[in-house]
Amino acid sequence: MSERRIGLALTAAGAPITLIGITLYFLPGPGFTVLTIGLSLLVTGLVMTAAGNPRP
Repeated sequence: MSERRIGLALTAAGAPITLIGITLYFLPGPGFTVLTIGLSLLVTGLVMTAAGNPRP
């Protein structure tokens, strides 16, 4: 599996988890933990996707 595909998968997983974390952050619940996990997946996925496509 290429680095770009892993990055896209992490980004696809991180975006909805981040949105769920934001929602839970404003409602009573474990929002900060879910938000932190979602943001870390999202940022890692974006970095891996950008690194998988080097510019000439």
